[in-house]
Amino acid sequence: MHDTVWFEIQGIPSVSVASEEFADAAAVQAKALGMNEAKAVFVRHPIQDATDVEMRDKADDTIKAVIEALT
Repeated sequence: MHDTVWFEIQGIPSVSVASEEFADAAAVQAKALGMNEAKAVFVRHPIQDATDVEMRDKADDTIKAVIEALT
C-alpha cells in the first residue's frame, strides 16, 4: 500500500495487489497514509498451496480487476 500511495502522489495510477486475507490491513494502511481511496485488488486465498491451474485462474480473475481499477 505504501508504494501505491507514493505512486499515486506522483501522479502515476497504481493499484496494490495482495491476498484477500490482507484486505483489512490494506484499508488501515491506506487510511493511515491519508489516501482512503487508494486502489487495491485482492487475490482469492489461499495462495501458497494453489496448483498451477488454480493460480492461472486466480491470475485471470485478478488481472481483470487490476485493469478495471486502473481505468
